[in-house]
Amino acid sequence: MGDPGESSCWRRHAGRDLRGWAVVSAIEAVGRWLSLVKFSHSIFALPFALMALLIASGGAPSLRLLLLVILASVFARTAAMAFNRWADRDIDAQNPRTQGREIPSGQLSARAVLAMTVLASGGFVLCAWALAPICLYLSPIVLIVLLGYSYTKRFTWACHLVLGLALGLAPMGAWIAAKASLEGSLAVPFYLALAVLSWVAGFDVIYSLQDDDFDRGLGLHSIPERFGRWGALILSALLHLVTLLFFVLTGLAAGLGVFYWVGVGLSGALLVWQHTLIRPSDLSRVGAAFFTANGLLSLVLALLTGLDLCLR
Repeated sequence: MGDPGESSCWRRHAGRDLRGWAVVSAIEAVGRWLSLVKFSHSIFALPFALMALLIASGGAPSLRLLLLVILASVFARTAAMAFNRWADRDIDAQNPRTQGREIPSGQLSARAVLAMTVLASGGFVLCAWALAPICLYLSPIVLIVLLGYSYTKRFTWACHLVLGLALGLAPMGAWIAAKASLEGSLAVPFYLALAVLSWVAGFDVIYSLQDDDFDRGLGLHSIPERFGRWGALILSALLHLVTLLFFVLTGLAAGLGVFYWVGVGLSGALLVWQHTLIRPSDLSRVGAAFFTANGLLSLVLALLTGLDLCLR
Protein backbone atom coordinates (compact mmCIF):
# COMPACT_ATOMS: atom_id res chain seq x y z
CA MET A 1 0.00 0.00 0.00
CA GLY A 2 1.14 3.52 -0.74
CA ASP A 3 1.85 6.08 1.93
CA PRO A 4 -1.40 7.99 2.76
CA GLY A 5 0.67 11.12 3.34
CA GLU A 6 2.15 10.93 -0.13
CA SER A 7 -1.33 10.47 -1.63
CA SER A 8 -2.66 13.49 0.24
CA CYS A 9 0.34 15.56 -0.83
CA TRP A 10 -0.19 14.54 -4.46
CA ARG A 11 -3.85 15.59 -4.30
CA ARG A 12 -2.92 18.98 -2.87
CA HIS A 13 -0.36 19.56 -5.62
CA ALA A 14 -2.82 18.38 -8.29
CA GLY A 15 -5.48 20.72 -6.92
CA ARG A 16 -3.10 23.66 -7.03
CA ASP A 17 -2.07 22.75 -10.58
CA LEU A 18 -5.70 22.59 -11.69
CA ARG A 19 -6.50 25.92 -10.07
CA GLY A 20 -3.44 27.47 -11.67
CA TRP A 21 -4.43 26.08 -15.05
CA ALA A 22 -7.96 27.44 -14.63
CA VAL A 23 -6.63 30.92 -13.77
CA VAL A 24 -4.28 30.91 -16.76
CA SER A 25 -7.08 29.73 -19.06
CA ALA A 26 -9.40 32.45 -17.77
CA ILE A 27 -6.74 35.13 -18.31
CA GLU A 28 -6.10 33.86 -21.84
CA ALA A 29 -9.84 33.88 -22.60
CA VAL A 30 -10.18 37.47 -21.37
CA GLY A 31 -7.13 38.39 -23.43
CA ARG A 32 -8.70 36.93 -26.56
CA TRP A 33 -11.87 38.96 -26.06
CA LEU A 34 -9.94 42.16 -25.34
CA SER A 35 -7.89 41.55 -28.48
CA LEU A 36 -11.03 40.92 -30.52
CA VAL A 37 -12.58 44.26 -29.62
CA LYS A 38 -9.21 46.09 -29.65
CA PHE A 39 -9.86 47.38 -26.14
CA SER A 40 -6.72 49.52 -26.25
CA HIS A 41 -8.29 51.51 -29.10
CA SER A 42 -10.86 52.88 -26.63
CA ILE A 43 -8.26 55.61 -26.27
CA PHE A 44 -9.60 57.16 -29.48
CA ALA A 45 -13.25 57.98 -28.73
CA LEU A 46 -13.57 57.80 -24.94
CA PRO A 47 -11.42 60.88 -24.16
CA PHE A 48 -13.60 62.97 -26.47
CA ALA A 49 -16.75 61.68 -24.79
CA LEU A 50 -15.26 62.72 -21.46
CA MET A 51 -14.27 66.11 -22.90
CA ALA A 52 -17.86 66.77 -23.94
CA LEU A 53 -19.13 65.54 -20.58
CA LEU A 54 -16.77 67.86 -18.70
CA ILE A 55 -17.66 70.90 -20.81
CA ALA A 56 -21.40 70.21 -20.57
CA SER A 57 -21.28 69.79 -16.80
CA GLY A 58 -18.96 72.71 -16.11
CA GLY A 59 -16.06 70.45 -15.22
CA ALA A 60 -17.86 68.64 -12.40
CA PRO A 61 -20.07 65.74 -13.53
CA SER A 62 -21.55 63.52 -10.85
CA LEU A 63 -19.84 60.18 -10.24
CA ARG A 64 -22.97 58.36 -11.40
CA LEU A 65 -23.07 60.29 -14.67
CA LEU A 66 -19.35 59.79 -15.24
CA LEU A 67 -19.52 56.03 -14.69
CA LEU A 68 -22.61 55.61 -16.87
CA VAL A 69 -21.03 57.54 -19.75
CA ILE A 70 -17.86 55.45 -19.50
CA LEU A 71 -19.87 52.22 -19.38
CA ALA A 72 -22.05 53.28 -22.31
CA SER A 73 -18.94 54.10 -24.34
CA VAL A 74 -17.32 50.75 -23.55
CA PHE A 75 -20.48 48.78 -24.35
CA ALA A 76 -21.04 50.69 -27.60
CA ARG A 77 -17.48 50.15 -28.75
CA THR A 78 -17.53 46.48 -27.77
CA ALA A 79 -20.74 45.92 -29.74
CA ALA A 80 -19.35 47.73 -32.79
CA MET A 81 -16.01 45.90 -32.80
CA ALA A 82 -17.47 42.46 -32.12
CA PHE A 83 -20.00 42.90 -34.91
CA ASN A 84 -17.28 44.16 -37.25
CA ARG A 85 -15.20 41.05 -36.61
CA TRP A 86 -18.26 38.85 -37.13
CA ALA A 87 -19.34 40.61 -40.33
CA ASP A 88 -15.79 40.57 -41.77
CA ARG A 89 -14.87 37.03 -40.73
CA ASP A 90 -14.80 35.68 -44.30
CA ILE A 91 -12.88 38.70 -45.59
CA ASP A 92 -10.39 38.48 -42.73
CA ALA A 93 -9.80 34.82 -43.52
CA GLN A 94 -8.61 35.76 -47.01
CA ASN A 95 -6.39 38.71 -46.04
CA PRO A 96 -2.86 37.68 -44.97
CA ARG A 97 -2.75 40.66 -42.58
CA THR A 98 -5.90 39.61 -40.72
CA GLN A 99 -5.88 35.81 -40.93
CA GLY A 100 -4.63 35.63 -37.35
CA ARG A 101 -7.67 37.41 -35.94
CA GLU A 102 -9.74 35.52 -33.42
CA ILE A 103 -12.52 34.14 -35.65
CA PRO A 104 -10.46 33.16 -38.74
CA SER A 105 -7.81 31.52 -36.54
CA GLY A 106 -10.41 29.57 -34.56
CA GLN A 107 -9.67 31.20 -31.20
CA LEU A 108 -13.29 32.33 -30.89
CA SER A 109 -16.40 31.08 -32.65
CA ALA A 110 -18.51 33.31 -34.87
CA ARG A 111 -21.56 32.44 -32.75
CA ALA A 112 -19.84 33.54 -29.53
CA VAL A 113 -18.76 36.83 -31.09
CA LEU A 114 -22.28 37.51 -32.35
CA ALA A 115 -23.60 36.75 -28.87
CA MET A 116 -21.12 39.26 -27.46
CA THR A 117 -22.49 41.84 -29.91
CA VAL A 118 -26.01 41.26 -28.61
CA LEU A 119 -24.93 41.41 -24.96
CA ALA A 120 -22.88 44.58 -25.43
CA SER A 121 -25.72 46.22 -27.37
CA GLY A 122 -28.07 45.36 -24.52
CA GLY A 123 -25.62 46.84 -22.02
CA PHE A 124 -25.45 50.04 -24.05
CA VAL A 125 -29.25 50.36 -24.17
CA LEU A 126 -29.46 49.78 -20.40
CA CYS A 127 -26.91 52.54 -19.80
CA ALA A 128 -28.88 54.84 -22.10
CA TRP A 129 -32.05 54.03 -20.13
CA ALA A 130 -30.28 54.83 -16.86
CA LEU A 131 -28.93 58.13 -18.20
CA ALA A 132 -32.07 59.85 -19.52
CA PRO A 133 -35.19 59.11 -21.60
CA ILE A 134 -33.76 61.03 -24.57
CA CYS A 135 -30.66 58.81 -24.48
CA LEU A 136 -32.84 55.70 -24.56
CA TYR A 137 -34.87 57.03 -27.50
CA LEU A 138 -31.71 57.80 -29.48
CA SER A 139 -29.87 54.57 -28.65
CA PRO A 140 -31.28 52.54 -31.60
CA ILE A 141 -30.04 55.21 -34.04
CA VAL A 142 -26.58 55.02 -32.50
CA LEU A 143 -26.53 51.23 -32.80
CA ILE A 144 -27.63 51.37 -36.44
CA VAL A 145 -24.65 53.62 -37.24
CA LEU A 146 -22.20 51.59 -35.14
CA LEU A 147 -23.20 48.22 -36.56
CA GLY A 148 -24.00 49.43 -40.05
CA TYR A 149 -20.48 50.75 -40.59
CA SER A 150 -19.18 47.19 -40.95
CA TYR A 151 -20.90 46.79 -44.33
CA THR A 152 -20.06 50.17 -45.87
CA LYS A 153 -16.75 49.18 -47.48
CA ARG A 154 -18.68 46.70 -49.57
CA PHE A 155 -20.30 49.52 -51.54
CA THR A 156 -18.64 52.93 -50.94
CA TRP A 157 -15.17 54.42 -50.59
CA ALA A 158 -16.69 56.87 -48.08
CA CYS A 159 -16.65 54.12 -45.45
CA HIS A 160 -13.96 56.06 -43.54
CA LEU A 161 -16.42 58.92 -43.02
CA VAL A 162 -19.02 56.53 -41.64
CA LEU A 163 -16.45 55.21 -39.17
CA GLY A 164 -15.70 58.80 -38.23
CA LEU A 165 -19.41 59.43 -37.72
CA ALA A 166 -19.65 56.36 -35.47
CA LEU A 167 -16.89 57.64 -33.19
CA GLY A 168 -18.09 61.23 -33.50
CA LEU A 169 -21.35 60.20 -31.85
CA ALA A 170 -19.42 59.68 -28.59
CA PRO A 171 -19.02 63.36 -27.64
CA MET A 172 -22.51 64.19 -28.90
CA GLY A 173 -23.97 61.37 -26.81
CA ALA A 174 -22.02 62.39 -23.71
CA TRP A 175 -23.25 65.98 -24.07
CA ILE A 176 -26.87 64.89 -24.40
CA ALA A 177 -26.44 62.58 -21.40
CA ALA A 178 -25.14 65.49 -19.30
CA LYS A 179 -27.95 67.81 -20.38
CA ALA A 180 -30.63 65.07 -20.42
CA SER A 181 -32.30 66.86 -23.33
CA LEU A 182 -31.81 68.33 -26.79
CA GLU A 183 -32.70 71.81 -25.62
CA GLY A 184 -30.23 74.66 -25.74
CA SER A 185 -27.29 75.20 -28.06
CA LEU A 186 -25.66 72.09 -29.50
CA ALA A 187 -22.85 74.03 -31.17
CA VAL A 188 -20.10 72.68 -28.89
CA PRO A 189 -20.90 68.96 -29.25
CA PHE A 190 -21.65 69.44 -32.94
CA TYR A 191 -18.24 71.00 -33.61
CA LEU A 192 -16.49 68.41 -31.45
CA ALA A 193 -18.34 65.56 -33.18
CA LEU A 194 -17.27 66.90 -36.58
CA ALA A 195 -13.70 67.22 -35.33
CA VAL A 196 -13.73 63.57 -34.28
CA LEU A 197 -15.41 62.52 -37.53
CA SER A 198 -12.75 64.14 -39.72
CA TRP A 199 -9.90 63.07 -37.42
CA VAL A 200 -10.94 59.41 -37.37
CA ALA A 201 -11.68 59.35 -41.10
CA GLY A 202 -8.25 60.83 -41.78
CA PHE A 203 -6.29 58.30 -39.77
CA ASP A 204 -8.45 55.41 -40.96
CA VAL A 205 -7.48 56.32 -44.52
CA ILE A 206 -3.83 55.99 -43.48
CA TYR A 207 -4.50 52.65 -41.79
CA SER A 208 -6.32 51.28 -44.84
CA LEU A 209 -3.29 51.93 -47.05
CA GLN A 210 -2.07 48.53 -45.87
CA ASP A 211 -4.95 46.78 -47.64
CA ASP A 212 -5.35 48.78 -50.87
CA ASP A 213 -4.19 45.96 -53.17
CA PHE A 214 -6.24 43.37 -51.28
CA ASP A 215 -9.36 45.57 -51.34
CA ARG A 216 -8.96 46.15 -55.05
CA GLY A 217 -8.64 42.45 -55.75
CA LEU A 218 -11.70 41.55 -53.68
CA GLY A 219 -13.90 44.39 -54.94
CA LEU A 220 -13.95 46.24 -51.61
CA HIS A 221 -14.01 50.02 -51.46
CA SER A 222 -11.79 52.54 -49.71
CA ILE A 223 -10.20 55.89 -50.43
CA PRO A 224 -6.78 54.31 -51.15
CA GLU A 225 -8.44 51.80 -53.49
CA ARG A 226 -10.33 54.58 -55.27
CA PHE A 227 -7.76 57.41 -55.39
CA GLY A 228 -4.43 55.63 -55.01
CA ARG A 229 -1.91 56.08 -52.22
CA TRP A 230 -0.88 59.66 -53.01
CA GLY A 231 -4.49 60.73 -53.39
CA ALA A 232 -5.38 59.01 -50.14
CA LEU A 233 -2.59 60.77 -48.24
CA ILE A 234 -3.65 64.14 -49.63
CA LEU A 235 -7.29 63.56 -48.65
CA SER A 236 -6.19 62.37 -45.20
CA ALA A 237 -4.19 65.56 -44.70
CA LEU A 238 -7.17 67.67 -45.79
CA LEU A 239 -9.43 65.84 -43.36
CA HIS A 240 -6.99 66.59 -40.56
CA LEU A 241 -6.95 70.27 -41.49
CA VAL A 242 -10.73 70.16 -41.09
CA THR A 243 -10.18 68.53 -37.69
CA LEU A 244 -8.08 71.46 -36.50
CA LEU A 245 -10.70 73.91 -37.78
CA PHE A 246 -13.40 72.21 -35.71
CA PHE A 247 -11.13 72.06 -32.65
CA VAL A 248 -10.82 75.84 -32.96
CA LEU A 249 -14.59 76.26 -33.36
CA THR A 250 -15.16 74.00 -30.34
CA GLY A 251 -12.87 76.10 -28.17
CA LEU A 252 -14.48 79.35 -29.28
CA ALA A 253 -18.03 78.07 -28.79
CA ALA A 254 -17.23 76.68 -25.33
CA GLY A 255 -15.17 79.70 -24.25
CA LEU A 256 -12.22 77.52 -23.30
CA GLY A 257 -8.96 78.95 -22.04
CA VAL A 258 -5.23 78.78 -22.58
CA PHE A 259 -4.71 75.13 -21.63
CA TYR A 260 -7.21 74.00 -24.23
CA TRP A 261 -5.46 76.06 -26.89
CA VAL A 262 -2.12 74.54 -25.91
CA GLY A 263 -3.81 71.17 -26.43
CA VAL A 264 -4.99 72.22 -29.87
CA GLY A 265 -1.46 73.30 -30.77
CA LEU A 266 -0.01 70.00 -29.60
CA SER A 267 -2.75 68.15 -31.50
CA GLY A 268 -1.75 69.98 -34.66
CA ALA A 269 1.88 69.00 -34.11
CA LEU A 270 0.90 65.35 -33.63
CA LEU A 271 -1.15 65.39 -36.82
CA VAL A 272 1.77 66.84 -38.76
CA TRP A 273 4.12 64.24 -37.26
CA GLN A 274 1.66 61.50 -38.21
CA HIS A 275 1.78 62.53 -41.85
CA THR A 276 5.58 62.73 -41.93
CA LEU A 277 5.77 59.04 -41.00
CA ILE A 278 4.04 57.69 -44.11
CA ARG A 279 5.08 57.53 -47.74
CA PRO A 280 3.26 55.68 -50.52
CA SER A 281 6.29 53.42 -50.92
CA ASP A 282 6.93 52.95 -47.19
CA LEU A 283 4.11 51.86 -44.87
CA SER A 284 6.41 50.42 -42.21
CA ARG A 285 5.45 53.11 -39.68
CA VAL A 286 1.69 52.91 -40.07
CA GLY A 287 1.45 51.56 -36.51
CA ALA A 288 3.13 54.64 -35.04
CA ALA A 289 1.08 56.95 -37.26
CA PHE A 290 -2.18 55.18 -36.42
CA PHE A 291 -1.98 54.30 -32.73
CA THR A 292 0.82 56.32 -31.12
CA ALA A 293 0.13 59.73 -32.67
CA ASN A 294 -3.65 59.53 -32.41
CA GLY A 295 -3.68 57.97 -28.95
CA LEU A 296 -1.47 60.79 -27.69
CA LEU A 297 -3.65 63.38 -29.39
CA SER A 298 -6.87 62.28 -27.72
CA LEU A 299 -5.26 61.95 -24.28
CA VAL A 300 -3.37 65.25 -24.43
CA LEU A 301 -6.36 67.25 -25.63
CA ALA A 302 -8.75 65.67 -23.12
CA LEU A 303 -6.36 66.14 -20.18
CA LEU A 304 -5.62 69.77 -21.05
CA THR A 305 -9.33 70.47 -21.54
CA GLY A 306 -10.03 69.00 -18.12
CA LEU A 307 -7.22 71.07 -16.60
CA ASP A 308 -8.58 74.20 -18.26
CA LEU A 309 -12.03 73.61 -16.80
CA CYS A 310 -10.71 72.76 -13.33
CA LEU A 311 -8.61 75.94 -13.10
CA ARG A 312 -11.40 78.32 -14.08
